[in-house]
Amino acid sequence: MVKNEQLKEKQLFPVGEANVAYQDFFVGQSYLSMLVNEPDVNVGVGNVTFEPGCRNNWHIHHAGYQILLVTGGEGWYQEEGKAAQHLVPGDVIVTKDGIKHWHGAIKDSWFSHVAITAGTPEWLEAVSNALYDAL
Repeated sequence: MVKNEQLKEKQLFPVGEANVAYQDFFVGQSYLSMLVNEPDVNVGVGNVTFEPGCRNNWHIHHAGYQILLVTGGEGWYQEEGKAAQHLVPGDVIVTKDGIKHWHGAIKDSWFSHVAITAGTPEWLEAVSNALYDAL
């Protein structure tokens, strides 16, 4: 049984379209709705929705940071060398400059968060199935 399936249709912010622009950096299907589209604002703000089991690759934000505001479903966040954190609505994650990390949905739940991102991301290897399946 899939949990939080309503997130694919209705949530606090628009679900958006299939995340084609970043599909090479995700395992599974995600959706992206950019919430701030002001050319003079140097921070990205987007609603990211993950289908069950979807997660992004390990990545690092250079000369910036990322703030995740969890708005729906259940997910994971993990920094390299640390235990994964189970995420639920209301959780806030702050990833500082240079920290290798990943985030995504748990195996049987949709997941959404607003990502506030500054700086340049460096996309790295996919999260292994062994690591993910062990959570």
